[in-house]
Amino acid sequence: MSAQSSPAFRASRRRRYLAAAAALPILIGALAACGYGSDDDKSDDATSAPAASAGASGTAKKLSADEVKIGYFPNLTHATPLIGLKEGIFQKELGATKVKQLTFNAGPAEIEALNAGSIDIGWIGPSPAINGYTKSEGKSLRIISGSASGGVKLVVNPKKIKTLDDVKGKKIATPQLGNTQDVALLNWIKSKGWKVDAQSGKGDVSVVRTDNKITPDAYKQGSIDGAWVPEPTASKLVSEGAKVLLDESTLWPDKKFVITNVIVSQKFLTAHPDVVEAVLRGSVNTNAWITANSDKAKAVANEQLKELTQKALPADILDPAWQSIQVLDDPLAKTANEEAQHAVDAGLLKAPKLDGLYDLTLLNKILTADGKPTVDAAGLGTQ
Repeated sequence: MSAQSSPAFRASRRRRYLAAAAALPILIGALAACGYGSDDDKSDDATSAPAASAGASGTAKKLSADEVKIGYFPNLTHATPLIGLKEGIFQKELGATKVKQLTFNAGPAEIEALNAGSIDIGWIGPSPAINGYTKSEGKSLRIISGSASGGVKLVVNPKKIKTLDDVKGKKIATPQLGNTQDVALLNWIKSKGWKVDAQSGKGDVSVVRTDNKITPDAYKQGSIDGAWVPEPTASKLVSEGAKVLLDESTLWPDKKFVITNVIVSQKFLTAHPDVVEAVLRGSVNTNAWITANSDKAKAVANEQLKELTQKALPADILDPAWQSIQVLDDPLAKTANEEAQHAVDAGLLKAPKLDGLYDLTLLNKILTADGKPTVDAAGLGTQ
């Protein structure tokens, strides 16, 4: 019998194996504490987004809801959720609360989803938010933050339309009846002294409600002569030969107007204020990260658009679109109030009662903690 096959040798080898096995969990724990091989091994500096947050025990913090359903558009004017969700900035604040994402192509459909409970929090334009608030008699939602300004243009076929006056008699697309761009176009048409029936879109200008996804094809086929649309649809049309005739920002004081706000279901806000606060912290942190890392943020937004639409934007579309959008936390409540009046003037909305439309309490709490100026509800807040 060899020494290696003797009972004494086998017993000795078994003792060494058991000792090594007992030590293995300790070694793994030590390595994990150092961050090796874990998601926590990420830089939290100005060029990278934060990883998911965890408590001292190493487990993600627990909030009052297991899940939060977030809605937004696959548009660059929704850069905050595009980037913040992609980079995990929201998840860091939410901890163990999972995020379910849903995307929409126009505001009214997102309001329907909020009312049905399909989403809890959404990024959306001011007109559908105001419309949803008034139709529910102030019971469905609150605007809790701003997100973006700008990024909307009137782009036209230069062979058919050379001046603003040439728009009369032409077919101009908007994303959906009653959405923010639709209201803006109707108001601009009125400012020119022209008449259009808001519901049918017929009149001195033919307003053609067309999904942003098919607007470029409609333009190529000649079924529309131009469009009043958000980015990146505007720059897609320019890549097809259209020209920018008017940037909507030029119609507003300081060239700022709200294009995207954050809304929340009042029911969800009441039941889960801690989750809403976490989402708002994610929004504020994302906007700060975008501002500090514009080129990287642009690339991340494009990556997310590719995931959502199966097609990334080429540079000739992405670059001009990105330059025309400004992310911000201020909901620009004064401009939203003016946009509501535009909807009234167009005949799409009765004179609204907007008291309580905004609840900026949690946002201002976060801004104050960050040493940033608070924002104003223009007399339309809950307090």
